[in-house]
Amino acid sequence: MTAAPPPTLTLGPDDARRIALRAQGLLGAPDRRAGVRGVLRHLGAVQLDTISVLARSHELVPYARLGAVGRPAVEQAYWGSGASFEYWSHAACVLPVEEWPLFAFRRRAYRDRGNLWNHRVSPEAYQGVLDRLGAEGPLTSTELGGAKRTAEWWDWSDAKIAVERALAFGDVVCTERRGWKRVYALAEQAIPAEFHQRDLTDRQCLTQLVRQAGQALGVATRADLLDYHRLKSAQLDEVLEETGLVPVAVAGWDAPAWADPEALATAPNGRHRTTLLSPFDSLVWDRARTERIFGMTHRLEAYTPKHKRIHGYFAMPLLTGGQLVGRVDPAREAGILVARQISLDAPKHLPALARALREAADWVGCRAVRVESLSDEALRPALEKLLD
Repeated sequence: MTAAPPPTLTLGPDDARRIALRAQGLLGAPDRRAGVRGVLRHLGAVQLDTISVLARSHELVPYARLGAVGRPAVEQAYWGSGASFEYWSHAACVLPVEEWPLFAFRRRAYRDRGNLWNHRVSPEAYQGVLDRLGAEGPLTSTELGGAKRTAEWWDWSDAKIAVERALAFGDVVCTERRGWKRVYALAEQAIPAEFHQRDLTDRQCLTQLVRQAGQALGVATRADLLDYHRLKSAQLDEVLEETGLVPVAVAGWDAPAWADPEALATAPNGRHRTTLLSPFDSLVWDRARTERIFGMTHRLEAYTPKHKRIHGYFAMPLLTGGQLVGRVDPAREAGILVARQISLDAPKHLPALARALREAADWVGCRAVRVESLSDEALRPALEKLLD
């Protein structure tokens, strides 16, 4: 591990928190003209997930920053404009199309590995998928003959294995989803030539990705920078000094940190957003960082047995005043937004909670809010009055 140079600046924990919020687009006036595409370019990656309770996670991320942007507009910005593609970053993510060259290092690594997920497929099957996409244009896995009724990942057909391998290798790309199905296309046809033909070395890719992660985080430890695009320690060590990020110390953090110099140039002031956050939002997707910055221990409990859940299936942190002050586990039933479980740190946050619930209900087309369980039931009359 490369030793960090001595920091020239020490930040207080509140300064670091505000810098992180501004870097994530949750402090200050939102750039509504840039819209959803602007949010995506700013963050560098928006995580995808199959769970849809209030809405899917990739919809919740721009909503948290821009407010009630129309859901069709969100889908159009991601899938209908050619401005983005799907690939492996922090996890399966939507990425700005400008980042296609930056993931060449990962595509080459997949090619070097050859067989992925312990699946084997013949060269003939692989080439057959490419030939069909070349002849017929973009197709879903079902149209390629790759879907099976069992829907188990280990039961993929040869066509499904081939097209997923081609996606990993970069011969194929997903720039569109229909419903929730990936639509596969030849990368040379779907990615603009200025990006598809831009050939970067691994070092160039990593330098730019670490710099981008630092800009999206504002201030970050080494572990934070690694986690953003799921890089390896040796990869970070190779390029960190070349990224332009500057070493800083943060009071209360037990690890060295680096900051985006532009984030340090002006004080992080402005309007705080009050909103519910997806558990997969890049502000909170790194659980250790979330606890370090906000003092909230937050875990996704969707895959935890129901009787062992503490905050609910898809508990969404409540952000207000630059702090995480509670959680809401939402659902939708017959035009009603149902708060199955609410945990709130203090009664003073009731107005913010009510505002977040009302805004979320309006956004997804619900006509009312119903609260099923409240951590402090004594607060129910006041909350219901605020929700009227």
